[in-house]
Amino acid sequence: MSLESEADSPGDVLPGVLSEELHAELVAFRRDLHMHPELGNQEFRTTAAIKERLEKAGLRPRVLASGTGLLCDIGPVGDGLPVLAMRADIDALPIPDMKTESPYRSTVPDRAHACGHDVHTTVVLGAGLVLADLHRQGRLPRPVRLLFQPAEEVLPGGAADAIQEGVLDGVGRIIAVHCDPRVDAGRVGLRTGPITSACDRIEVALDGPGGHTARPHLTTDLVTAAARVAVDVPALIGRRVDTRSGLAVTWGRIECGHAPNVIPQHAELSGTVRCLDLEAWRQAPDVVYAAVEEVATLHRAKSEINYVRGVPPVVNDPVITELLRDAMIARRGSDSIETTEQSLGGEDFSWYLEHVPGALARLGVRTPGERTVRDLHQGDFDADERAITVGVELFTAAALIDATR
Repeated sequence: MSLESEADSPGDVLPGVLSEELHAELVAFRRDLHMHPELGNQEFRTTAAIKERLEKAGLRPRVLASGTGLLCDIGPVGDGLPVLAMRADIDALPIPDMKTESPYRSTVPDRAHACGHDVHTTVVLGAGLVLADLHRQGRLPRPVRLLFQPAEEVLPGGAADAIQEGVLDGVGRIIAVHCDPRVDAGRVGLRTGPITSACDRIEVALDGPGGHTARPHLTTDLVTAAARVAVDVPALIGRRVDTRSGLAVTWGRIECGHAPNVIPQHAELSGTVRCLDLEAWRQAPDVVYAAVEEVATLHRAKSEINYVRGVPPVVNDPVITELLRDAMIARRGSDSIETTEQSLGGEDFSWYLEHVPGALARLGVRTPGERTVRDLHQGDFDADERAITVGVELFTAAALIDATR
């Protein structure tokens, strides 16, 4: 479909449609962030840029205690009206930007906005600027909170720290978007219930006396032990929990040995534990611990396990998901919405949903007709910047529709 607003309900039924001038400014803002990516809890330049633009609009943002991230209220908070929060994550990834021909590629070595957080940030900023203008006109019936959160990529996620700082005080519901390179710009993906996976990290150290490869029977064959842990632990877990829970261990690193004729004394494995089901996620540490120890013991290796809790699944509230659906229909019609599948990716937006109802939408960023899919967390990831307008208008419509309910 066209990227222009069209459809069942014309885009101009609700105020808050993005002007071409503001769209151009937001594109420039996003490109500036893209050129200057910062890792979790180091987003000082990013925080300053957001703060400066909000203050220019007459707003009063408050930087979080960590010095990175900020929140900003639009409209009076504390008069009994529930606040609708709009959350963006602002950190980048520790990978190189591979878009060698792009005029706005990262200027920081081995740092890139390869997950679209620069787009998320720009969407919430743009929504805030539009809603602030509506508030000045007396056309924003309920308060809105902009939440720019640091360290989403750092387990267990910056959301947990932000919540402890009180960012949800007065909040009745919360919404967010995440870029999806499988969905065309101009569209969003919605899903009621679980939309992401739980994600934890596991690190395993295996030790043995070492020895000569000519005599493995006299020692612990640690290379074989590490290989069996890598292969057998995921298989065992698949038989010890309900397969519908989607509990899965995937290894990303194995280090073991230095010479072809020496059985090493130490081996390391690290990877992720992902799970689609909230209850199974709560049981996951015990199940994984038992499986690793069982396989290691079978091969006479001593095991040490570091299980790092990450994030639970994002479980979209049906009422808030319907709010986003109605907002998208109001802007671009029902054809602009598709049902999205549950992802095995983790998202610390889930921590907010442990406290207040909310929903996350998949924001389409693929140029319509493009055959190449530039996946998330890859150095060549980029977004069709027309998606910024879609995200801003989705959020402004959600705020206005929410105020009538």
